[in-house]
Amino acid sequence: MPLIAMTGTPGTGKTSAAEYLRQRGYEIIDLNAFIAENGLLGEEDAERDTREVDIEKMRTLFSKRSKLSAMVEGHLSHFLGCDIVVVFRCHPDVLAERLRARGYSESKVRENVQAEVLDVILCEADGSKARVFEIDTTKLTPKETADKMEEIIKGKGNHQVPGSTDWSGETDKWF
Repeated sequence: MPLIAMTGTPGTGKTSAAEYLRQRGYEIIDLNAFIAENGLLGEEDAERDTREVDIEKMRTLFSKRSKLSAMVEGHLSHFLGCDIVVVFRCHPDVLAERLRARGYSESKVRENVQAEVLDVILCEADGSKARVFEIDTTKLTPKETADKMEEIIKGKGNHQVPGSTDWSGETDKWF
């Protein structure tokens, strides 16, 4: 199996789908845990309620792993030079509700929804050398999302091409 990134705006369903894939026997690397374990979290940005990550250092440390055949789950995984990148997408209204349910502040909800509306992660992923796919998780259960991931892994199914998910009609609502 190649190295596969499961990426997307926080709240799009990466972790939930990854758990189903883990139960099916796939090796899943939790990138957030990798970042924390390797001391890659920078200073806290209290205003944005986040901590910066040194992407180059993350990439360098990750590439030193002996096993480079797995799925990497995390919203920065598309920066790792993976063979395949799957960008999880979600309608902005649904995404906002998911983030609020996690206890995100309204400013953090807005920041993440704006990133989703603007296709930030998709654009970053599209700049890589990887084959890029999209999964719109808006109406999917985590199991259904995992099923779609498995189809991509196995080269089966009809999957969304990058850019086919378009939330630009939501711009006025979130900006």
